[in-house]
Amino acid sequence: MCHATQETPLLHHFMDSPESYPCGDEHTPSPIAGRQPLEAQPLLKLGQPVSAVAALQADGHMIAFLGDTQGQLHKVFLHGSQGQVYHSQQVGPPGSAISPDLLLDSSDSHLYVLTAHQVDRMPVAACPQFPDCASCLQAQDPLCGWCVLQGRCTRKGQCRRAGQPNQWLWSYEEDSHCLHIQSLRPSHHPRQEQGQVTLSVPWLPILDADEYFHCAFGDYDSLAHVEGPYVACVTPPQDQVPLNPPGTEHVTVPLALMFEDVAVAATNFSFYDCSAIQALEAAAPCRACVGSIWRCHWCPQSSHCVYGEHCPEGERTVYSTQEVDVQVRGPGACPQVEGLAGPHLVPVGWESHLALRVRNLQHFRGLPASFHCWLELPGELLGLPATLEETAGDSGLIHCQAHQFYPSMSQRELPVPIYVTQGEAQRLDNAHALYVILYDCAMGHPDCSHCQAANRSLGCLWCADGQPACRYGPLCPPGAVELLCPAPSIDAVEPLTGPPEGGLALTILGSNLGRAFADVQYAVSVASRPCSPEPSLYRTSARIVCVTSPAPNGTTGPVQVAIKSQPPGISSQHFTYQDPVLLSLSPRWGPQAGGTQLTIRGQHLQTGGNTSAFVGGQPCPILEPVCPEAIVCRTRPQAVPGEAAVLVVFGHAQRTLLANPFRYTANPQLVAAEPSASFRGGGRLIRVRGTGLDVVQRPLLSVWLEADAEAQASKAQPRDPEPRRSCGAPAADPQACIQLGGGLLQCSTVCSVNSSSLLLCWSPAVPDRARLQRVFFTLDNVQVDFASASGGQGFLYQPNPRLAPLSREGPARPYRLKPGHILDVEGEGLNLGISKEEVRVHIGRSECLVKTLTRTHLYCEPPAHAPQPADGSGLPQFVVQMGNVRLALGPVQYEAEPPLSAFPVEAQAGLGMGAAVLIAAVLLLTLMYRHKSKQALRDYQKVLLQLESLETGVGDQCRKEFTDLMTEMTDLSSDLEASGIPFLDYRTYAERAFFPGHGGCPLQPKPEGPGEDGRCTTVHQGLTQLSNLLNSKLFLLTLIHTLEEQPSFSQRDRCHVASLLSLALHSKLEYLTDIMRTLLGDLAAHYVHRNPKLMLRRTETMVEKLLTNWLSICLYAFLREVAGEPLYMLFRAIQYQVDKGPVDAVTGKAKRTLNDSRLLREDVEFQPLTLMVLVGPGAGGAAGSSEVQRVPARVLDTDTITQVKEKVLDQVYKGTPFSQRPSVHALDLEWRSGLAGHLTLSDEDLTSVTQNHWKRLNTLQHYKVPDGATVGLIPQLHSGSSISQSLAQRCPLGENIPTLEDGEEGGVCLWHLVKATEEPEGAKVRCSSLREREPARAKAIPEIYLTRLLSMKGTLQKFVDDTFQAILSVNRPIPIAVKYLFDLLDELAEKHGIEDPGTLHIWKTNSLLLRFWVNALKNPQLIFDVRVSDNVDAILAVIAQTFIDSCTTSEHKVGRDSPVNKLLYAREIPRYKQMVERYYADIRQSSPASYQEMNSALAELSGSYTSAPHCLEALQELYNHIHRYYDQIISALEEDPVGQKLQLACRLQQVAALVENKVTDL
Repeated sequence: MCHATQETPLLHHFMDSPESYPCGDEHTPSPIAGRQPLEAQPLLKLGQPVSAVAALQADGHMIAFLGDTQGQLHKVFLHGSQGQVYHSQQVGPPGSAISPDLLLDSSDSHLYVLTAHQVDRMPVAACPQFPDCASCLQAQDPLCGWCVLQGRCTRKGQCRRAGQPNQWLWSYEEDSHCLHIQSLRPSHHPRQEQGQVTLSVPWLPILDADEYFHCAFGDYDSLAHVEGPYVACVTPPQDQVPLNPPGTEHVTVPLALMFEDVAVAATNFSFYDCSAIQALEAAAPCRACVGSIWRCHWCPQSSHCVYGEHCPEGERTVYSTQEVDVQVRGPGACPQVEGLAGPHLVPVGWESHLALRVRNLQHFRGLPASFHCWLELPGELLGLPATLEETAGDSGLIHCQAHQFYPSMSQRELPVPIYVTQGEAQRLDNAHALYVILYDCAMGHPDCSHCQAANRSLGCLWCADGQPACRYGPLCPPGAVELLCPAPSIDAVEPLTGPPEGGLALTILGSNLGRAFADVQYAVSVASRPCSPEPSLYRTSARIVCVTSPAPNGTTGPVQVAIKSQPPGISSQHFTYQDPVLLSLSPRWGPQAGGTQLTIRGQHLQTGGNTSAFVGGQPCPILEPVCPEAIVCRTRPQAVPGEAAVLVVFGHAQRTLLANPFRYTANPQLVAAEPSASFRGGGRLIRVRGTGLDVVQRPLLSVWLEADAEAQASKAQPRDPEPRRSCGAPAADPQACIQLGGGLLQCSTVCSVNSSSLLLCWSPAVPDRARLQRVFFTLDNVQVDFASASGGQGFLYQPNPRLAPLSREGPARPYRLKPGHILDVEGEGLNLGISKEEVRVHIGRSECLVKTLTRTHLYCEPPAHAPQPADGSGLPQFVVQMGNVRLALGPVQYEAEPPLSAFPVEAQAGLGMGAAVLIAAVLLLTLMYRHKSKQALRDYQKVLLQLESLETGVGDQCRKEFTDLMTEMTDLSSDLEASGIPFLDYRTYAERAFFPGHGGCPLQPKPEGPGEDGRCTTVHQGLTQLSNLLNSKLFLLTLIHTLEEQPSFSQRDRCHVASLLSLALHSKLEYLTDIMRTLLGDLAAHYVHRNPKLMLRRTETMVEKLLTNWLSICLYAFLREVAGEPLYMLFRAIQYQVDKGPVDAVTGKAKRTLNDSRLLREDVEFQPLTLMVLVGPGAGGAAGSSEVQRVPARVLDTDTITQVKEKVLDQVYKGTPFSQRPSVHALDLEWRSGLAGHLTLSDEDLTSVTQNHWKRLNTLQHYKVPDGATVGLIPQLHSGSSISQSLAQRCPLGENIPTLEDGEEGGVCLWHLVKATEEPEGAKVRCSSLREREPARAKAIPEIYLTRLLSMKGTLQKFVDDTFQAILSVNRPIPIAVKYLFDLLDELAEKHGIEDPGTLHIWKTNSLLLRFWVNALKNPQLIFDVRVSDNVDAILAVIAQTFIDSCTTSEHKVGRDSPVNKLLYAREIPRYKQMVERYYADIRQSSPASYQEMNSALAELSGSYTSAPHCLEALQELYNHIHRYYDQIISALEEDPVGQKLQLACRLQQVAALVENKVTDL
């Protein structure tokens, strides 16, 4: 774009443009150029180059929009010859230029702004964002103005009266001002009366004749009268004014001038209450009344503060300060007491006369002259009659009656407020606070020196009459006054020793130790040496602090105080000069952080009372007491490690221990601490590893807890931060638990230093109800949190274990133990806070070796022979010690093996041969039975022991795998926050639940042929009538019962019809629930006479399928909100673990699995690879990407190409539902190396290796693809030879394991990782007969393979636990459908007299857990839009079987012949059983689900499927089933009397006539 400038331009049109002026020749057919330049003055200058321009003519104004190269958009107002930027805004990232393509929309209300990264739609004028008039006008937006009567910032066209004056205020008009209330007359008003308020509001708009302004005083509206700029309003009545806030005399309310509901202008208005002022100021009511800012006056005779003009007739008035034309006004005119006329000091016990100066009492003339003085004594208000003495002018004196005061005084002087009343109620104002001070000479003057040192104005004398004391002068008889005090008396001297250098501050306590410091300045000597008193520390008569002089070592003597000519006071205690000596130090080193308890040994260390210690210049606070031969102090932190001299200061004397300096070492470091859990009873050994631990003097393991009041009272002692020691006694152990501030409890134990790298600590015992806050180690002054020491693993306290008594008859009864038996002790939470090796079990004095410890069982091997009892008498006790927890489970009595019956020789000779054979046979059978029983128990115990040892062996591997898995799951969780879990929409979910195995709903609408419109209409009418007929409960129940009675109506038909009914009645769930409830009642009545435990076991009836569909509908929300996330995380965790190990693409077996039939039992070497996948245009990535991105993908070098593509797609499209991803068979994998190196990889090609009729599928290892290689997914150009594709096409639905027949090509067998004949557990077979192989599985799986399964199980354990917890937890609100169903089953059991809890347990399990949740566990594709591989499906089958085993009530025992999946979870199933039982119990105890609540929930759910397109198809399919058994259904309806009345058979015949009237299809 070219710019030329000239004020009077002259243009010339030439055919040939001069080369120096190329302007225009790119844009016009003919060149344009000028001989003279065009010039113009710029309207505006910007700091950045302009890259975009747009203009808008709106509301008569020209607005320009300028975009610059830095991404700023400027709005410019062009008026006249000036341009003004009124708004600038950053669009896009700074530095990104705005594109020239600025575009206004068709309404000119929005501007589209483009940058290189984004498009923004911006309003041309953002008037509504300005909330008030001031901000609207300050914005200076020429398109915005304030619409006064609408009360908002608008464009001019949006303000209805914008053309009238003062209606639309524009910021560019000089006389545009926001409306405001300029003045108020009056500005406040008394609340007791209504009045008129005039508001001055300049520039007030004029209203139409039928429109009015009104005033809003808070919530009260008053019509306004307008005259020019003045508005008059009436204030609200008293009952409409809000109450005064407490402690105030007025209330302020908002006053707004309103037009309709719009506030045009606003201010504040106050309503005052004069009577409230009087109540608030009791000491000076008149002064407060007339001195306030309100117009209040005082009536002296009636003592009222009024707002009117005058007081009652005949009473004088003191007017407000606000009045200007009266003389008697303001606080100075009030009747008031100005002050005391005499001294304010009043002695106790002496009759005193008080007089007060008053003024302005002329207001009381004509009234009885009765006055009283009132003194506010402690606990008493004392009233004294008073008289008035008038003096000159308006002044006078009030004389109070003389009185002796005897108050209860706890201080030397007592200020007592005093005031005067006229009569007994009308109080005179005090001009200021008035007090008289009562004093007692005896208080604070215990001896003669104190008394004589008192202020002379008090008149106190030392009186020796009777008991000597200090008294008020007139109270002491003249002969009893003592003018000379007794000699000084010394009661105590501290300290009694000091260094020879002197300089020690010595404290002397006694009485009569002088009246002033001058008396004792040179009067003190210690051991005949002068001692210099300190003036600042001297206390009259009671204390002298002096500094000792130097003296030879060993000098001793009393302390003397000699005051003037009196005899000296001599102490009974002697002071000794002694020389302290430092000898040794212990310990010699400590951490740099300080905290070491240092013991300094020596002689005469108890010298002086002011002893302090220093280490390396840092103070070392001394722990009391200081002993004669030892000082203990605690070191402070030091800046750097190194040696530091030890210094002790005794007063001014210093002693240094030069020979033995203290050495600061580097602070100890902790690197590991384990284990990280303990029972609340404590006592578990915790090994702490680190460096420099031997320098720690007293390591502690401490726990902070937040405990309730009961726990604190039972466990804690008040905190003593530094408990006092006694000389020569060893340091006491810390208290077990002490109280800290803020309701915290600290429990600690002392650790032992094993070496410089090992501490042995024992977990502290903590109260049961306390909540854990912090666990930390205290290493002198170094505190380290347990989590920091253990690498991030926090410490956890578990509830104390509970063990059942050995004998079922009670803990006092002996348990009979047979030799050779393993002891099995049952309990709860046994291994939560301790390991097997730490448990100690004793039988008497011998130990029972612990073999296995699970959460619920402890197995130990007792001594072969009966041990001695621990107490020496009785039977040996069985005691389990777990840390500090000691559990005695009762006595143990050993049984001897029963001896074989011995027959006498004579009897044996008399028996016949037959009897001998019979006895031998019976004996043999008995021994065999006992042997088998013992062997089964031993097998069970051995299996548990083997499982535990195997799990212990794979523990480290599990922890590492689990750490990697949790990292992956954390990344997945962050991805899910953006993309969300790929739940199926409700419609797809319901179709898959209703019609499993079809991949969705099989009811697809059939295409209509030509000329079928009329037929369809007739059929539609018939199906609509059938839908209405289904609403008859009798018809529907008859239909269901009749269909189920037909022998040819198969189980598959029953499920199909039940799902069709669920679909047809989805919009009437209340009705469907009622039908299901009735049918369940019929089903229970049927089974109760047979075997009740078989009810709901299978889906054999229509009601059972209806129940399944009903649960699927009602629990969909619970799946999405609660259980869906742990289910999905379990699925993804399994998928991730399976993908981390090799999977055979032909046999489908994997190294990482839980299913032994799917276990790859060959050791296949593999290496993980990370491929960089190109994602973007042409790279098979997400559409719409503008640039090619590199996404890392984890694969294995043993993966086939199809497996690589599946893993790549899973990782590239990890946030995309599976149905929206490209198919793995539609893409090829291309390996890219360099600029031109492109190689398409496939499972089979010319490079595939073939040997002896075995062709191996290609892998990344085959192509030698390196780690970090770049690959891309490209559209497949030809039909590839993917083995997975061919298998997927040929395998029928439900067949998970592909066979070699499916992979054969011309007699060649395909293989991937292992050949089928190399499987170690099967016989050699021909490749073509693999399908005929029986899955022969050894009875006992080898240990190496079981280890692989256990490793996988341990890694996934958290996710399995989380899923089971989500399903079986009642922490969240229970789904109302579950509560309703369980209540219904309880009701059925009660109705039919079923009292066996096991039967009810089975019913609930069959109806919910096995019917719904097992299906959800095994088939995540029913809930999520995901692909479930065969291996993942096999693992989910094992977990689902574990869930099934957990729901049974029978005892779960395993043996050598048990299935592997039962072996895997043998230890967890008892815990899961408890979860199921607790789940049922909690639901039963919860509040019942009411009929109304259930119906409300069902009505809400009914709307979820109202738009189903297959409802007519469902009715058509349902009619097809009715048509099959039409005659039987008609007969059943006609036989029912009620059905005859309702003509149900006739209505069905009408439906048949419409549907079958030569119409077969819709």
